Amino acid sequence: MGVAGAGKTTIGQRLAAELGWRFVEGDELHTPAAVEQMRKGTPLTDADRESWLVALHAIVAAAADRRQPLILSCSALKARYRQTLRGDLRRVRFVYLEADPETLGRRLASRAGHFAGPALLPSQLAALEPPAYEITIDATRPPDQIVHTIRLELGL
Repeated sequence: MGVAGAGKTTIGQRLAAELGWRFVEGDELHTPAAVEQMRKGTPLTDADRESWLVALHAIVAAAADRRQPLILSCSALKARYRQTLRGDLRRVRFVYLEADPETLGRRLASRAGHFAGPALLPSQLAALEPPAYEITIDATRPPDQIVHTIRLELGL
């Protein structure tokens, strides 16, 4: 979890590949209307995100029911978003990829083809409620170090 540009997809894909787990990119489940809204630089509201969060929770719950490990990348900016994602699944863990605004801005400005551009960063940072009781990782470190630290923190 984390704001746009934190490296959620990169880290999630690498971690999933190392562990042989399924990876789900949460951004791929946004509605076309939500994607277009963000592409225009307009942040999503809590109401805009609700059905998306419920859909993501359903994916997590289905994987838990099948006892299939899963890595899901999504912003999960607010505590209530994380509660919706977790539901009553106590084994769900969140890894917060934290980076300074300057690094995030540079990353967003240099990536091409993604709907979440630099215009969304201020609103994401304003909405962010950093998790107090989850794993927090410095997202400015090299990806291999981040993946290694996540594995250590999760005992994997």
